[in-house]
Amino acid sequence: MARKGRMNTFVQELKNRRVYRVSLAYLVAGSAAVQVVGTVLPTFHAPDWAQQVFVVLIAMGFPMALVLAWSFDVKEGSIKKTGPGRGSTAVANQRRVWILGAVGSLVAASGVAGYWLWHPWTTASQIERTAVFVVPEKSIAVLPFGNLSDDKQNAYFADGVQDEILTDLAKVADLKVISRTSVMQYKSGVTRNLREIARELGVAHVVEGSVQRSGNRVRVSAQLIDARTDMHLWAERYDRDLADVFAIQSEIAKTIADELEAKISPSEKAAIEKPPTADLAAFDLYERAKAIWADVTDPLHAKEKLPQAARLLDEAVARDPHFLQAWCLLSRVHGTFYWYGFDHTSARLDLANAAVQTALRLQPDSGEAHLALANYYYYGFRDYGRAGSELAIARRTLPNNAEVFVYTGFINRRQGHWAEATGNLERALELDPRNLFTLQQLASYTYQPQRRYADAVRTYDRALTIVPGDPLTRINRAEVALDWRADIKPYQTMLATLTAEDSSVAPDVDHPDYALCERTAAAAARALTNYPRDGLPNNYGVNCPHAYWEGVVARWQGDSAKAHAAFTAARSDVEKTLEKQPDFAAALSLLGMIDAGLGRKEEALREGRRACELLPISKDAITGTAFAVHLAHIYAWTGEKDLAIEQIAAVERAPNVLSYGFLKLHPYWDSLRGDPRFEKIVASLAPKS
Repeated sequence: MARKGRMNTFVQELKNRRVYRVSLAYLVAGSAAVQVVGTVLPTFHAPDWAQQVFVVLIAMGFPMALVLAWSFDVKEGSIKKTGPGRGSTAVANQRRVWILGAVGSLVAASGVAGYWLWHPWTTASQIERTAVFVVPEKSIAVLPFGNLSDDKQNAYFADGVQDEILTDLAKVADLKVISRTSVMQYKSGVTRNLREIARELGVAHVVEGSVQRSGNRVRVSAQLIDARTDMHLWAERYDRDLADVFAIQSEIAKTIADELEAKISPSEKAAIEKPPTADLAAFDLYERAKAIWADVTDPLHAKEKLPQAARLLDEAVARDPHFLQAWCLLSRVHGTFYWYGFDHTSARLDLANAAVQTALRLQPDSGEAHLALANYYYYGFRDYGRAGSELAIARRTLPNNAEVFVYTGFINRRQGHWAEATGNLERALELDPRNLFTLQQLASYTYQPQRRYADAVRTYDRALTIVPGDPLTRINRAEVALDWRADIKPYQTMLATLTAEDSSVAPDVDHPDYALCERTAAAAARALTNYPRDGLPNNYGVNCPHAYWEGVVARWQGDSAKAHAAFTAARSDVEKTLEKQPDFAAALSLLGMIDAGLGRKEEALREGRRACELLPISKDAITGTAFAVHLAHIYAWTGEKDLAIEQIAAVERAPNVLSYGFLKLHPYWDSLRGDPRFEKIVASLAPKS
């Protein structure tokens, strides 16, 4: 009874002190504030954790409001401490202990929640990794089919059969289908651990099969397996005329979808039943071109491979002018040739446009054609609005196409929407989890510009579980330490390891920019030896001559005569490009840096500024920002120290190529060292722990 009396007294005291009223008002106001913030923050592309932090702060304020309501009253326009309530001192003391304990528990709980959400080492990606990943029931990977033909040249044919089944299944929105790049890594002819493969790909089911082609006959075997239990759910063998091979593929895809109880719309069914071509020779040429295209991931190797793919595709469409997929791929090959700067002319773009327009005439609602058109606008014109619209159309009929999400992420990135870019690239990796190119894009060009270095390292480590010996991934991972902490040693160690293993990789992994950050004559000489004599396309689509880097090194070493000769040679090379394309921003930006090295100040400033006008940050948040950094470099080399520092200060606020290590170590910025304004910027980028 005594305990009940004390509780009644305590409840009455809560009413007297208006604690109930304050708590209700706080909850209503806090809820409204959370709703407003949840609406406003996405408009400014704020990171996901910003809203989480706001919610935690609101929660932590609640117990404080209760304490204040208990302890103080508002009377006659002033705040006064609440006097003791009715009852004995002992009861008041017990009541005080009770309320302080309750408030303490609330504060502790809020603190724990705040620590979990806002711990300085916690990232959104790390939180995601703590979640339990549930494999969708209707998920599947179609593994490479075995080639049982006597003629091993039929391997492309076997790959084509498997790829068409995968492509047909991927048209079903009710399924999750893993993309070709990831599944092709699990070659046929070897013992497969299906449970492990399914775990790595994030699927519940796998399809295995084989193809045997003999004369005008073909035998296709396929089986559907629940990889979680190794149970065979369905198997069939088809022995038919070679001309029926596409019908076999469609039949297999529809049967598998039925076995998984996937809903297939009438339009999806029609798409599955439509054969890609009636010409098997054209199909073989297309598959060969597709295999070459799959290996084109960087400018260094693309110059040789892209023309090979184009020739094969030209032959394919000559045999079958109605071969839509071949026209789409041909357009993309020409567009990439233009983007990489191998042929940055309107004639090359005309070839890309002619191919994609042919595809659209053949099938206006084709997702593949709209994906190719999106690539045309992206690579040919940097028209990210129209490219995005085409990707939205493509997504309707290509629900499992990882490239749609990759290129949407690329567009987000170019528009400066970094959170959306990250989300789309991560979504692409759900559909194509072992795609090295996408992993590198996420790490190098998405996480690192945002200075999310821990996430970049984690992504590189993930890539290295797929290709443990890949030189580019290994050196990129080592470069993170330089950008993050101005620590050059991991780069030096990895470079020595890679070139000792295989000296031929040196041009791929020893870039002059990083060698210059070593700040030794030996490192600079080594990088010049490894850099291709005929130059190398930079990240912005223009060939950067060997002579440019000779000039940079000579200038840093104080050899004015040698620097002048080298920059003069480089200028002649870049001018040839500008004669054909006078408004090529990448070439103008490079020419501006060359002229700065030659002491041609007025020309250098005009060229650097013109490049920024042609491609401002508002139009391209990646390349536009890079040209703004180049302009800062031009200012620094031409003695415009104030302008250089102002330019760096303006650029470094947003995600960009400038890093702590690059500013601290690279010779480009030596003329700015010692200026308090520059040193303050460098210090602001230093790691905080």
